[in-house]
Parts: sequence; structure tokens; C-alpha cells
Amino acid sequence: MILNIAAYQFVEIADPAALRDRLLARGAALALKGTVLVAGEGINVFLAGEAEPVRVFLAELTADPRFADMAVKFSESETVPFQRLRVKLKREIITFRNFQLLPGRERAPAVAPKQLAQWLEQGRDDAGREIVLLDTRNDQEIAHGTFVDALTLPIAKFTELPQALEAHRESVRGKTVVSFCTGGIRCEKAALWMQDAGYENVLQLEGGILGYFEQVGGAHYRGGCFVFDERIALAPDLKPTASGAMTEAPA
Repeated sequence: MILNIAAYQFVEIADPAALRDRLLARGAALALKGTVLVAGEGINVFLAGEAEPVRVFLAELTADPRFADMAVKFSESETVPFQRLRVKLKREIITFRNFQLLPGRERAPAVAPKQLAQWLEQGRDDAGREIVLLDTRNDQEIAHGTFVDALTLPIAKFTELPQALEAHRESVRGKTVVSFCTGGIRCEKAALWMQDAGYENVLQLEGGILGYFEQVGGAHYRGGCFVFDERIALAPDLKPTASGAMTEAPA
């Protein structure tokens, strides 16, 4: 059985090229495949391989103090869902083009998956506010599945989110907005931007949809979660729902 990992960490990296070279060498030596993005703001990891080499890679990576508390999402597959190993240098580990955001230094407040599930069951957060689940992914991903009654935006790229969301500013006023995405990286940036833009009561879903599936399952969710490999989408039990051509991680 193949072990798949998805993880990211917003943290200042002074030597992204050196880190890229080290991760590429270790990933190749361990026969891993997938995509790792490295930037001055952190890393974004989608890798797969035999379980023991994957765990060795993770142990070495998290031995670096910069990545010691990195949250990792695990899933299994019958075959490796990537064709090759890519470790790329990027300006951002997820393109948003708002360089005033510093996710590595300040995190947006987060809600844990089990806490969110409880709020959805009771219909309010603990302060009595209505919940708005904001899907920060693009329309191609949303077509595979999303939370029930989530606010979805007609966007093709993450960079289009700010303009698309502005049309809903008044409708979310006074409510608690919980941004979510596949693994947490986009909803973290989106939540930081929303705070800067004057939105109130903004949270991110810790671990994204994959973290929610791990801890809660499919409660209040319909369909699967699009992933950036040959599995295409995962069901709430983290098993593939479809197969097809490989898709790259968002840059």
C-alpha cells in the first residue's frame, strides 16, 4: 500500500534554494514522487511512496525546527498517484499576489474540525452567531464536492477570491465566517486577507477538508474533495472516488 502525505508550513525560509536542493536529493534517494513547493514564506508538500521511506522523509523534515509543528494529512492508495518528483522554487507556496500578508509570522484564528462539526450540528457558534462556510477553492474543485450550504465563489484562480468575495461582504456581516480549502493553505491566506480587509469574526478550518475528513468524516459534507494527483478526488473515508490524468498542485 502506498502512503500519501499533504502538508504545508508558513514559516520564514532564508535559504529556499538550499532547502529545495536538500529536499530534492532526499526525495529522490527515498524514491518518492509528487510535488514540493519551496518559497521564502514556507513549503507546500504533496508526496507519495512506500510507507517507510515517506515516514523517514517526514522525520527528517520535522527534525528541522522550522517544520517541527507541521500538520500532516495522510491517505493511502493502491499505486503512486504521481508520475515523478518535482521540487520547485516559487515566490509563494500558493499564489495570491498579496505580499503584505506574512502567514509565517501571524496565523489567522482557527477552528478545529470537531468543533466546527459541533457548531454545524447546533446551527450556531458558541457565541450564538450564524456560521458561513466559505469555500476558497476554484470552481473545478468545488464541482467534486463541498460543505452543505457553503458559500462558493465563481473563481478559476485563488487570486480572484478578493474581488469575488466583496459582493458578499454585507451578507456575511455579523456572522462567523469559516474559510476552508483542501488542506488549509488557501483558507489560511484568505482568512488573513479578510482580517486585513475589515471582515469580522473570521476563522480558518484547521487542516482544511482533508483534516476534517480525518477527524470527523463526511458529516455536513457532500461529495468528495479534489486532490492534486491522479486520484482526482477523495471521499470522506480518504479513499479515491475517481481516476484520471494527473493534475499539478496549485502554484
